[in-house]
Amino acid sequence: MEIKAGDLLSEINIPADLRALGKDKLYQVCEELRQFIIDTVSVYGGHFGASLGVVEMTVAIHYVFNTPYDQLIWDVGHQAYGHKILTGRRNRFSTNRKYKGLAGFPSRFESEYDTFGVGHSSTSISAGVGMAIANKYKGEKDRQHIVVIGDGAMTAGIAFEGMNHAGVSDTNLLIILNDNCMSIDPNVGALKEYLTDITTSHTYNKTRDEIWNLIGKIGGTGAQKQLSKLEASLKSAITKSSNIFEALNLRYFGPVDGHNINRLIEILEDLKHIPGPKLLHCITTKGKGYHLAERDQTKWHAPGLFDKVSGEIFKKIAEKPQPPKYQEVFGLTIVELAKKNPKIMGITPAMPSGSSLNIMMQAMPGRAFDVGIAEQHAVTFSAGLATQGLIPFCNIYSTFLQRAYDQVIHDVALQKLHVVFCLDRGGLVGEDGATHQGEFDLAYLRIIPNMIVSAPMNEEQLRNLMYTAQLENQKGPFSIRYPRGEGVLADWRRPFTEIEIGTGRKISDGEDVCILTLGTPGNFAIEACRKLRTDDIFAAHYDMRFLKPLDEKLLHEIFKRFKKIITVEDGVIKGGLGSAILEFMSDNNYSALVKRLGIPDKFIEQGSPKELYHECRYDADAIEEAVRDMVKEKVSVKVKY
Repeated sequence: MEIKAGDLLSEINIPADLRALGKDKLYQVCEELRQFIIDTVSVYGGHFGASLGVVEMTVAIHYVFNTPYDQLIWDVGHQAYGHKILTGRRNRFSTNRKYKGLAGFPSRFESEYDTFGVGHSSTSISAGVGMAIANKYKGEKDRQHIVVIGDGAMTAGIAFEGMNHAGVSDTNLLIILNDNCMSIDPNVGALKEYLTDITTSHTYNKTRDEIWNLIGKIGGTGAQKQLSKLEASLKSAITKSSNIFEALNLRYFGPVDGHNINRLIEILEDLKHIPGPKLLHCITTKGKGYHLAERDQTKWHAPGLFDKVSGEIFKKIAEKPQPPKYQEVFGLTIVELAKKNPKIMGITPAMPSGSSLNIMMQAMPGRAFDVGIAEQHAVTFSAGLATQGLIPFCNIYSTFLQRAYDQVIHDVALQKLHVVFCLDRGGLVGEDGATHQGEFDLAYLRIIPNMIVSAPMNEEQLRNLMYTAQLENQKGPFSIRYPRGEGVLADWRRPFTEIEIGTGRKISDGEDVCILTLGTPGNFAIEACRKLRTDDIFAAHYDMRFLKPLDEKLLHEIFKRFKKIITVEDGVIKGGLGSAILEFMSDNNYSALVKRLGIPDKFIEQGSPKELYHECRYDADAIEEAVRDMVKEKVSVKVKY
């Protein structure tokens, strides 16, 4: 289906085309851009509310600044759809987040207008400071650097580290704080209250308006001098809330209406001529221009396909009961366990609805915490809870736990604290692409002393691993990783059973080839074995369940019996299950033909999980093909690690 752009938008192929328009045309450009996003996302899917909220900001920035020479960085890249459309990608925007299409986030490999790759949050200020200092060093003193960071992203430590450096950098850096009180879920914490104080301060707003009017009258260097004279009185009149930015030596301007396109252009034009690091505080509404998205901002963060007129979100209608999402199983199970064990606490860094910890937050508000976009804090906060005898379930997306790796090692594992890491979205997550694939956790957790690393093959195993992890006989860190989306068992809610640590299980027996799987790819192997049996090829299949500790007793039996082994994992094959099996083989002087299936040594871009499993060659078809090829191999050809 072709999505048609409006009369003005259809003529804008690069920002230079936008800058050729008169200011009186920009309101219409904003309306057409907003409608194009609504039309496209309703039909093709993607993130929704965030980009609608920054339409005017996007148009104003590209209108005032000479992008791409002036460098624009979008923090939390799902708010950059309008940016992509205005920078030469309108005709391909329907491929956004699709296999071999546009990335869902800004990417340096995609466009010169995407100056920094962003998917994880809060990195923009640090990157902007680096760019600004580099260009100053090269003598490009006229080059501007604009950072757009959401208020939710301000809670991460790296944002404060970046501001701390920016304040003494003496660079042309403008930080635009997009304040809509939202990340995916509503923002939390003291910083949110800080920003609310600023926006409701009558004293400050009165002073602010007077200053901006003065800028408009005087203009140029005169405005700079007048602002310098007024700076002391401004600081005394301003509420204490804004001092967090002023104290870091960032000139603070705002708050301003982020949807008033003409006002934004006036302000940005003035700020462009004020030297040094600055912060402009813009108030916006996530989902602006689509009333349902404005009213329920969490639901419409990424709603899937929907009818743009009625607002009906299209859901698959199943003829029989369907398996739940792993996230739902986690959310319901932790509440069930917490009712029995008063020591259990829940922690998530800004993902309560995505991870389903919101179920516990509603049922037990004093025992479940959203700490904001602050993964390092989430892990060390969990460690603190554990020192006092509590059992924190720290639920973090696999890709985001990377941001707290030192805390996992130093604050949890080194002290052998009983923290349960529930790693959501492990493996290939699909359309979010390379920044969000949870491909590394198995490998990077496996090397940490004291860490138990497990992966359930289905929902029942997830429940039982969660049950096992909170038992009193567990003394150290315990990780459980599971994928995004639907599982495989409709009938999953069964009585809890303890799983012995470091034990695997036989799924099916066979003769010549043995398949070892970890986690959900075990279901691919079941399908492959079923197809192979139709041709009288019988492969043994074992679900390892634990990457660390390995079931060495089981592996001794396997290597004594089989000379052809295939390992399958939903993670990087360098350092994961396959590597662990080869190490075991070498350490114990076994020899066998070992084929490793998993994610290859490269970053995997966006696409549906099915497409990506096929690309990485560890889906059911790939396992079946590997078994058939291995059956043909001569046993005399042996590979030793």
